[in-house]
Amino acid sequence: MIVGATRWDVVTGDITSCATDAIVNAANNSLLGGGGVDGAIHRAAGPDLLAECRTIGGCPTGEARITRGHGLPARYVIHTVGPVWQGGGQGECGLLANCYAHALGLARHHALRSIAFPAISTGIYGFPKPLAAATAADAVRDALRLHPDAFDHILFVCFDESTTGLFDLAVRNAAPID
Repeated sequence: MIVGATRWDVVTGDITSCATDAIVNAANNSLLGGGGVDGAIHRAAGPDLLAECRTIGGCPTGEARITRGHGLPARYVIHTVGPVWQGGGQGECGLLANCYAHALGLARHHALRSIAFPAISTGIYGFPKPLAAATAADAVRDALRLHPDAFDHILFVCFDESTTGLFDLAVRNAAPID
């Protein structure tokens, strides 16, 4: 799908194989690796990613930090810390939207034109996937409204077909830009 000047896709796959300018890591606050997407990215990038992350000093929930891609096809990794789902009354949707907004802000700041996102917070952090998909798509759409020419390609890379279907629907519902 094309939204403004940006191609926006949803696929099922392995984010570590994306040859985009940046991939987004669904990290923990330490940025020192973990399970799920975070562990896969650290394994694929190699030990230099961990060494660079050690120099950053962590990242608060809802914010993002950037490192080089090291052994990945992507030139950069944007690490963002999504919220743990606590029932919806702790500002989780706003924090999740901030993850996408901060990641896109870092990408713009570094003149990165293509970025691949995982389904942030939907694994061990327990965020309901339909709500996470809608929140992510709305946050990206809002960023594209503010900066319509900033990106060539935004990609959501989902782990399984059911998550891909949810994100695809959310993107189609969010895509119209006034």
